[in-house]
Amino acid sequence: MTSDADMSPWRFSVAPMMDWTDRHCRVFHRVLSRRARLYTEMVTANAVIHGDRERLLGFDAVEHPVALQLGGSDPAALAEAARIGEDFGYDEINLNCGCPSDRVQGGHFGACLMAEPERVADCVAAMKAAVRVPVTVKCRIGIDDQDPEPALDRFADAVVAAGTDALIVHARKAWLQGLSPRENREIPPLDYDRVFRLKARFPALPVAINGGIASMAEAEALLAPREGVRLDGVMLGRAAYQSPALLREVDPALFGDPAPVADGMAALEAYQPYVERQLAAGIRLSSITRHVLGLFQAVPGARQFRRHLSVEAVKPGAGLDVLRDAMALVAARRGAGDIAA
Repeated sequence: MTSDADMSPWRFSVAPMMDWTDRHCRVFHRVLSRRARLYTEMVTANAVIHGDRERLLGFDAVEHPVALQLGGSDPAALAEAARIGEDFGYDEINLNCGCPSDRVQGGHFGACLMAEPERVADCVAAMKAAVRVPVTVKCRIGIDDQDPEPALDRFADAVVAAGTDALIVHARKAWLQGLSPRENREIPPLDYDRVFRLKARFPALPVAINGGIASMAEAEALLAPREGVRLDGVMLGRAAYQSPALLREVDPALFGDPAPVADGMAALEAYQPYVERQLAAGIRLSSITRHVLGLFQAVPGARQFRRHLSVEAVKPGAGLDVLRDAMALVAARRGAGDIAA
C-alpha cells in the first residue's frame, strides 16, 4: 500500500456528471467514502457570475474534499467564477475540456477547446492568478480527426506551461459531430496506454485517468505501474453513480482506511439526518433519494426498494417514512452478511 504521504489528492475521485452529481448525490457518496474526491456538475462561468449562487454552488461541509467544475472559454469570466468558487469554500477549480454535447459546443466550451490549447492556457493562467486552490483541467485524448499523440501533447504542453495543477484525462476521443454525449462515452475506443505515455512525458504532473472504469479491481489495476510509469489517480463516473456500493471499497482498497459504513443499510441510516434537514428546507424527497436507487444490486428486495422510492418519493409531501419503508422491504428479505457487497 502506498503511504499516505505519497498519495495524490486525485488518487480516487467521482467524475462530474450533469444532472447526477448534485449536492444530494455528493453527500450520499461521502457517506460511502471519506477519502474520494467529489466534483460538482459542470456550471458555466456566466451562470456562477450572474445566477443564483447559493442554488448553483451551495454544498454541505461534509462534502470536502470537493471540486467545482466550470465551463467556459473566456479567461476573465473564468477567473471571476473561480474566485467566487474559492470564496464558497471549494477545494479545487476544474475546467471542463471534455464534454461533447451540442449545447456545450454552442457555448464554445467543453471538448471543442481541445482544438484551442492556447485559449485554454490563457484560461488556466487567469484562474491560477485569481485563486490559491488548485486549478485543474479535465480533457479527452483528442477530438474528431485529431491524432491523439501530437494533439494531446500540444494541449498538455500549453496547460502545463500555464500552471495547471493536474490533468484528468478521459481516455477516449470525443466526436463532436455524429455522436451523442452518451455515444461519446461508449463508442470511441478507450486508449489507456495514451494516458500512461502522457504521464511518462510529464512525470512531475499529477495525471488521473477516467473512462470505462467499472470496478475497484479495474481502478487498482490502472494505479499499478506500467513499464515504470505510475498514474496519480483514477476517476469513476457512471459506475460510481449507478452502483454506489462500490464506493464503500475505496477507503480500504486505496487508502488503507476502514470502510465508513458496514453495508448499504448502514449507509442509508447515516444519510437520514441529511435527508431530514433537506426535507425541512423544502426539498422534495425524490430529488434526494433518486441518487440511492442503485445502492442494492442483485440483493433480495432491491427491485421492491427501487420501485417503492420511484413511485412514492415523487408524491407531494413525501417524507422520511417513504425511505424507511423502502429500506424495510430490503431488511425483510436480507440474509446474513453484507447486503450491498
